Amino acid sequence: MASVLFDRYYFAFSTKMPSSRQGSVSPESSSSRATTCTVTFPPEGMDEEKQPGSQRQSVPESDSETDDEEILDTAWGRHGKIWMWIGIALMWTIFELDHATIYNYQNYAASDFRDIPLLGVLNTAGTIVMAVLKPPIANVSEVAGRAETFIAVVALYVVSYILCASAHNFGQYAGGYVVYCIAQTGMQILNQIIVADITTSRWRGLANGLVNLPFMIIPWVSAFIVDSALATIGWRWGIGMFAIIMPICSIATVIPLVYFQRRIRKAGGRVRKKTTILGFLSKIDLGGMVLLSGGCAMLLLPIALAGNTPDHWRTPWIAALIAVGVIFLIALIFYESRVAARPIIPPHFIKNISLVIAFVVGLLDAFAYSITHTYMYAWVTVVHDFSPRNATFLTYTAGCVQVLTGLATGFIMYRSRRYKWLLVLGVVVRLIGYGLMMRLRGASNSIAELFIMQIVQGAGSGAVGTVVIVVAQIVVPRSELAQATALELLFIYLGTSLGSSIAGTIYTSLFKQRLRHWMGSQTPQSIIDTVYEAITNVGLQPGSSERNAVNHAYSDILRYMTIAALVASAIPMVMVWFLPNLRLNDDHNLATDLAESKNEEESMDQRKEWLQRLRKKVMR
Repeated sequence: MASVLFDRYYFAFSTKMPSSRQGSVSPESSSSRATTCTVTFPPEGMDEEKQPGSQRQSVPESDSETDDEEILDTAWGRHGKIWMWIGIALMWTIFELDHATIYNYQNYAASDFRDIPLLGVLNTAGTIVMAVLKPPIANVSEVAGRAETFIAVVALYVVSYILCASAHNFGQYAGGYVVYCIAQTGMQILNQIIVADITTSRWRGLANGLVNLPFMIIPWVSAFIVDSALATIGWRWGIGMFAIIMPICSIATVIPLVYFQRRIRKAGGRVRKKTTILGFLSKIDLGGMVLLSGGCAMLLLPIALAGNTPDHWRTPWIAALIAVGVIFLIALIFYESRVAARPIIPPHFIKNISLVIAFVVGLLDAFAYSITHTYMYAWVTVVHDFSPRNATFLTYTAGCVQVLTGLATGFIMYRSRRYKWLLVLGVVVRLIGYGLMMRLRGASNSIAELFIMQIVQGAGSGAVGTVVIVVAQIVVPRSELAQATALELLFIYLGTSLGSSIAGTIYTSLFKQRLRHWMGSQTPQSIIDTVYEAITNVGLQPGSSERNAVNHAYSDILRYMTIAALVASAIPMVMVWFLPNLRLNDDHNLATDLAESKNEEESMDQRKEWLQRLRKKVMR
């Protein structure tokens, strides 16, 4: 849930300081982005060929123009951003409501089609689709435009609702659900990009927390909506009604976007250029999209499904898919660095230490959260005899604390203009939390201890999730904002998928062994299979020796998962110390500041080297 929650960011009221520099708009070099335009300025006191290499690494030559903030502010007008924020707030609320209810309706749809066993496979496929399509959709929005891509995503939503609501079998429903996942991931990435487009680096963290506020209410309200819908109109109309709600609500976002794009043309900028089909495919880096999406999908799918196959990891197609996925990702490195005209993953991203740290920390944090929460619901239901309502409350406790902590983190970032030590604090809290979890995830722990553990985890995750998204967005120029945001979310989803997959592998590989260990070798295999297959099949008297044995076996499995999370959370403890601690300001990003800091470091290294040489000469 952490990655899903922190894939929904931002809501801040932003004011930008007008640029003090004047320049001329260059139509030939203006970007094809939907919400930005670019201008070029002559170098100040430095010839182009004399510019330091580090600056060229931070800002690629193709996007070396600086943003004209005055043109952007003029294009938005006096009230443009206010209307944009109203639209974003409405869309995030509907987005949360859609996500919370569709998931529940899906269980009843699969039950009606008598295909409940296929539900896990469908959810796995949907998660992979949502993970791997974020960078391609972000790239399309850069070329086609934010408004145009947003309209296309809403259209996909409507198509998916119609397909799911009118499905006659599970196969038709699954097809509609895949289209829904494409729309879902598109809406996530577009909303985050749009909000990042109109916030400054100083406001960005506070926006992350504010836009997440619907999560404090929607999940709890959605339960009553689902109950009412199932009792009256049924799951089909429960899904189908969003085909009307979603496009109506999207008007509040589409109109300001279209308005902005028209105003930016009148102000002297160009939103995008006319191009041929081949030119469009080159700009969106179709080859890179196929290699990245295909490689990640072929890696994640077998990992997720290996535990459900009879031979597990020995199944031939599991190894084959993983091998092909690795080949695709290796080919991606060569293709992006040598072939792609506009790479979906710019090679210089790898040289940006802030981006690398944000990607890896985001992945490991999502992995640790996912692996410890995948079976938590089942564990508290069996071991602590929680009702479905109380188990749901425990699950959502961490998310609500995460929202509040993210909001507080964003406010502190706004006031202090710094972010590094907040990330250090978040990583420390997460590490301590997983250490405590080794003690507080047992059969004998009290209910209060379970909720305290969720509060600690939510607090750490709120700080980490807020900072890594902000870092990924502020250390790149505006022209690379969409790519950096999409890649950060891709790594978060990869961490979530890997966490749930490895949790499933631990469960399928070790749970029967632990049941046999605690229940004794004389226990019939049928009883062990019954406990293994479903949480509702335990059927043993609470307090009996058999039930206690089941509780200990479940707790052992959760402890193994916690050990994996503890190891994963220790790695960020080392990495965060290498993160530059730039000063947040009222500019859109800090890419220029990062380049200047690199130049200063290189100059310092050169001075040290010169002094060492001088010292050697004097000693001679």
